[in-house]
Amino acid sequence: MKIGITYDLRDDYLAEGYSEEETAEFDRPETIDALERTLCDLGFATDRIGNIRRLAERLARGDRWNLVFNIAEGMRGVGREAQVPCLLEAYDIPYTFSDPLVLSLTLHKGMCKQVVRSLGIPTPDFCVVETEADLARVNLPYPLFAKPIGEGTGKGIDPTSKIRSPQELLAAGRRLLAQFNQPVLVETFLPGREFTVGILGAGEEARAVGAMEIHLKAEAENDVYSYKNKEYCEELVDYSWADDEMAKQCQEIALQAWRGLGCLDGGRVDLRADANGVPNFMEVNPLAGLHPEHSDLPILCAKAGITYQKLIGTIVQSAWKRALAARPAHRIEIAS
Repeated sequence: MKIGITYDLRDDYLAEGYSEEETAEFDRPETIDALERTLCDLGFATDRIGNIRRLAERLARGDRWNLVFNIAEGMRGVGREAQVPCLLEAYDIPYTFSDPLVLSLTLHKGMCKQVVRSLGIPTPDFCVVETEADLARVNLPYPLFAKPIGEGTGKGIDPTSKIRSPQELLAAGRRLLAQFNQPVLVETFLPGREFTVGILGAGEEARAVGAMEIHLKAEAENDVYSYKNKEYCEELVDYSWADDEMAKQCQEIALQAWRGLGCLDGGRVDLRADANGVPNFMEVNPLAGLHPEHSDLPILCAKAGITYQKLIGTIVQSAWKRALAARPAHRIEIAS
């Protein structure tokens, strides 16, 4: 079986003049090397495609694949993660991970929390700030937490993201609106333990593989799993396997959110406990990083005894099962 690989390579965008933080969600060459090597070890023929522009060129000249392993994040807009899946669907090519609707919904943290709340899942009270004038209308008790509405990898999050007064809210809101040119999510700050839960599979077959607790070291930025803390996680963060009662609650909540949102194949759900010790949904990452040693999902899976090869194989198996169920086999066995 021939598997194409779509991705956004960080070095490509740095060469075009984008900053380190602007490209933080994109992949390093070693991630693509590890992914391709693992797919080959699993017995698949591979074909590096690259970003959406390279994909469009390849499709236009007639190239096809039995399956595309898609980890492309996209550069612009709240639908950026959905762009590659949309194009692949137009050409009737199956792919890994969630569909365009789920990727767009979950990237917009405010809309995602609306749906999660409708499912009865605890999540902090919040509001979406679209303009500087909206900051004066925020009516939530302090402390608060603010972050861009549609970014990942801790982009825009630093110690000023924890907000204790209207003055700090105004300063943080102005900074985020100007820097990211998108709305800002303002929510109640959660003071408790922080976890990320790994999920594999889809629908009723989805399962939580475990919970990992995040511990910030003394030299890390305080209280926030920030861009800097994530970027230099090897020096600033300790990750521990968690299996106590709160961790089990996190797994149950994460699985409920994953299924309710319709996420597919694999990813992570981030949670943090409130002042009463109740785990709350913060956000879901249906397109999680796959660097073998640096990304949270592979780190978590390793702690659960799931090798990188097993992780990638399980994701492919889940996507391929969905492809086989959706269409007659003869239509997906043909690839140039």
